[in-house]
Amino acid sequence: MAAPQSKYDDYDFPTTAPEAQPGHPGHTTPEQDAKVEQLRAELEQLGYTERLDTLTLLRFLRARKFDVAAAKTMFVDCEKWRKEFGTDELVRTFEYPEKAKVFEYYPQYYHKTDKDGRPVYIEKLGKIDLNAMYKITTGERMLQNLVTEYEKLADPRLPACSRKAGKLLETCCTIMDLKGVGITSVPSVYGYVKQASAISQNYYPERLGKLYLINAPWGFSSVFSVVKGFLDPVTVNKIHVLGSNYKKELLAQVPAENLPVEFGGTCTCAGGCELSDMGPWQESEWAKTPKWAAPKEAAPEAAPEATAEAAAEKEAEAQATA
Repeated sequence: MAAPQSKYDDYDFPTTAPEAQPGHPGHTTPEQDAKVEQLRAELEQLGYTERLDTLTLLRFLRARKFDVAAAKTMFVDCEKWRKEFGTDELVRTFEYPEKAKVFEYYPQYYHKTDKDGRPVYIEKLGKIDLNAMYKITTGERMLQNLVTEYEKLADPRLPACSRKAGKLLETCCTIMDLKGVGITSVPSVYGYVKQASAISQNYYPERLGKLYLINAPWGFSSVFSVVKGFLDPVTVNKIHVLGSNYKKELLAQVPAENLPVEFGGTCTCAGGCELSDMGPWQESEWAKTPKWAAPKEAAPEAAPEATAEAAAEKEAEAQATA
């Protein structure tokens, strides 16, 4: 991992990845460390001052195979989106009082940890009923909730899990329940799922540790066997397509006491696992106030060249003259 930068690398949790994977914190080469510094310097030149810590830059670089130019474009696009979507303010202020009602038609929630210590994220795609949900909420608010939860995954969930595990954890274990998903249900949910997937891939890179697709309908495995030929081998190795006999494999990754009863575990949280938000991030020994919740210091008015708009303009000019 690149040498700590006191200006940006302000961590209060372990920062070494548990396994010696290329390009991961604690297991980088001098060449990769140099690319972190290059990317940081180029982003500083564009006026960026936030999210330039080493762990974040490494995630963007890994997502683009350590191509600095591509990672830079991805980062700039992400920052532009964050400003347009209002992400920094959203995580501080967003409230979702309709959550319990929405979850009746589309449960999606974080719940405890897997055997590697990572947060477990559960989504029951087969239950989704957008027509019913849009009587309760809006597509915009659903996406705002999604983004708020991604921000909370980054802080406080992953830092708390890292403290408890004694090692850096940057990803989650996702369980996607496809029970009830059929060809006829796909068109009605495609628009939302496409938007949600784009946000995940483009703005929150390298957050997937394992993905279990359970209750996969007939023929799904055959389709996936074709699709995976177009995916990165590293990504393919994270995905497990399982039918209705998924419990043994799922329990090999998630402790029974952490897995809701409906998926073969023994957990029965008071009030329901879907709304409990149980995990190390709720345990006083490991949880800390997220940095986004701390009062922001008043910053001096930025010069025009240091604004996000100016940064985007500079980047566009650089690409046009390249």
